[in-house]
Amino acid sequence: MFVTGVDPVEVGLVASFNRPGANVTGVTFLSNKLVAKRLELLASLTPGATPIGMLAHTRNPNTEADVRDALATATALGRTLHVERVASASDLNTAVASLVQRRVAALFFAPQADFRIWRQQILALAEHHALPTSFSNSDYVVAGGLMSYGPNQIDSYREAGIYTGRILKGEKPAELPVLVSTKYDFTINLKTAKALGLTISPTMLALATTVIEETTACCCANGRS
Repeated sequence: MFVTGVDPVEVGLVASFNRPGANVTGVTFLSNKLVAKRLELLASLTPGATPIGMLAHTRNPNTEADVRDALATATALGRTLHVERVASASDLNTAVASLVQRRVAALFFAPQADFRIWRQQILALAEHHALPTSFSNSDYVVAGGLMSYGPNQIDSYREAGIYTGRILKGEKPAELPVLVSTKYDFTINLKTAKALGLTISPTMLALATTVIEETTACCCANGRS
């Protein structure tokens, strides 16, 4: 049983979504397929002539695909994207400093779990340089990042638990189709936006599933996508 953010067929976990073809199945939330939409949302909050900085982990197997998708999206948007690859906490400091020197207007983080161990450092650097940030998980935004768009991972793990129960009762993993997450969360931190001098449009707020204000977070039912 797996729960993953990548395409399980592309990385060789299963033969197909409908027929896994091996003694394994699971749930995928395909966070890597949301790079384009995340970058579009971040770009809409920054001046059109300014570049955006992207950070990706050197040892993550999805880095090249994530960077490729982001560069293609930036080109389509008419924006410049500067990419820095990092492998350690010290690399992160150097990479952000380099992006700041290139006058990026925001920081876009690849949808990679590797960055979670550096969350506090990442948010401190973003605050120090007054840079808007985009992540694939809302925990960064709750902690002070600007925005996130990505799958509802709690729902994905719930689905995985249901599948595990079915397997324990005798069903064969190879005969259970891989489930794809259909619930996505768009979270915005208005307190952070205010500190950065950003105005979030009513249209963007209407898209949000969660809006974090000064001390509370409210859920917006009309933001589901």
